[in-house]
Amino acid sequence: SQCSYFKISVMCSRLLITRCRVLKQESRYHTMSALYKFQSRIQSISWRRLPTFHRNHSFCSHLGQPPSSIEELEEQDLLDLIAWPQLPSGSTLPTLCQTSDPAHSLFTIVPSQNNERWYVGDQLQVLVHLHDFKGRPKRYGGDFLLARLHSPKYRAGVAGQVVDHKNGLYSARFPLLWEGSVQVEIMMVHSSEAVAVLQRLREKRPDRVFFVSLFRLGFLSETTVCNMCLPQDQGQLCNYTDPYSGEPWYCYKPKMLSCDVRINHAKGGYLKNIITNKEALLFQSEVNVKVPIHASTTDTITVLPSRKGTADASQKSDLVTLATSGYYYQDSWRPLVGVTMRQFDEASAITQCLTNKVVYLYGDSTVRQWFEYLLTVLPEMKEFNLQSPKKVGPLMAVDSTHNILLRYRCHGPPIRFSTVMTSELRYIANELDGLSGGPNTVVALSIWSHFSTFPVEVYIRRLRHIRKAVVRLLERAPGTMVVVRTANPQALQRDVSLYNSDWFSLQLDIVLRAMFKGLDVMLVDAWQMCVAHHEPHHLHPPRAIVKNMVDMMLSYVCRDGTRNIV
Repeated sequence: SQCSYFKISVMCSRLLITRCRVLKQESRYHTMSALYKFQSRIQSISWRRLPTFHRNHSFCSHLGQPPSSIEELEEQDLLDLIAWPQLPSGSTLPTLCQTSDPAHSLFTIVPSQNNERWYVGDQLQVLVHLHDFKGRPKRYGGDFLLARLHSPKYRAGVAGQVVDHKNGLYSARFPLLWEGSVQVEIMMVHSSEAVAVLQRLREKRPDRVFFVSLFRLGFLSETTVCNMCLPQDQGQLCNYTDPYSGEPWYCYKPKMLSCDVRINHAKGGYLKNIITNKEALLFQSEVNVKVPIHASTTDTITVLPSRKGTADASQKSDLVTLATSGYYYQDSWRPLVGVTMRQFDEASAITQCLTNKVVYLYGDSTVRQWFEYLLTVLPEMKEFNLQSPKKVGPLMAVDSTHNILLRYRCHGPPIRFSTVMTSELRYIANELDGLSGGPNTVVALSIWSHFSTFPVEVYIRRLRHIRKAVVRLLERAPGTMVVVRTANPQALQRDVSLYNSDWFSLQLDIVLRAMFKGLDVMLVDAWQMCVAHHEPHHLHPPRAIVKNMVDMMLSYVCRDGTRNIV
């Protein structure tokens, strides 16, 4: 069959690529062997064998400070919140031909109740039918879909809410927020079968991204493997657990050096061959990863002006029930609830907003983008050379004329940056505890991507420490502005899904929102801002989206009226 031929072709191609890599490695070995022999005379390199983790239990859940009974209940509630439909009980992973195929699947726009007329303020519903590679309807749920409604003419877009009916059918619902022609876009990110593989990897293979540290004393240096948890039966460990937050981190002890001479932290690499050839067929770009599903008839409708004679659909209570935070119009983000969005198109407006303020940006590279953006749009903001790597930091910039200080620092391990000096490894909770805070202090947090390879309990523990520190900060300095940036989808070429899938990010995003809900903390909804936009998904969103995110933060900082709580 066509499906069998496709499967055989893919497997043959992979075997050929693997053989080429082996030959390349063999030739490289002969070239490098002489250099290595010379180098080994002056330094000892201790690359321990990568740890083997037990496959039948979660990832060292006993580590860290034990949670209280209330925290245990919260953790269980959070895990229930992100529970995902499982494959049919007792079934094994099916063949590729039995899995979800976006090319054979389709969606249908559900007719309106108003004689096929839709108005601003209504909801649009779409029914999605999933089929396998042989065109047979799926009978169970668990597929991961994204939905968007957009109008290229108006550069408008909004993310849809997807409901899994757990029988192969899905509903996508959209608020109708502007008039004119609108087009539905449905994308299958992963099949339910692929999600099952990702779930197993998250729980059983957190070692698929590994870390290393360099230890050095004089001319002697050794490099060992590090992680949040390491099997103790494979070597003596150096314990670098944070004494304040209790966040665990370990490295294998060097053979000849002490634990005290660790000088840096770095991403070691990505483990390969962590799934079977059968499973690998579930993660093919342009086949079954982030592929659009087409309409059975039409994907476009015309939206008429509001029947109430007003274009302000944001006041409709039914739109809020869709959990839609905002939408784009003319490429500008328009929040549906909370603060009024301002467009900071002029540098003078940003400068006026931030005058006499200190802005602290903590987290990963997606919040570092905010630092880089502000540095480029504010002509009087000068970066102070801290002799630190541009993509690692710490970074600092100053506008002395207007008394503005901007600082960025990455979060503590796990962090997959190239190399971070151990003296610069800081946990966000500890950094927050060191701030005085106050009305002229702005704190922006983004922490999610580097936790995608770990069980969710690890992420919950980290956020719990950060949340406690935020509460302490707001109690001693109530005027402090705290902004939290959510996760965002990204491109998933090649084997990226196994380490940074959007499914991992979505689960972390849901947990993040739940854990900060009710606090006096502002939310920048990066997830919906990226899903709704016409630009392709990217781990580091393009400048147009970053501008809207920064404008959202500035709208919180320099808004009128009382603060809105997420």
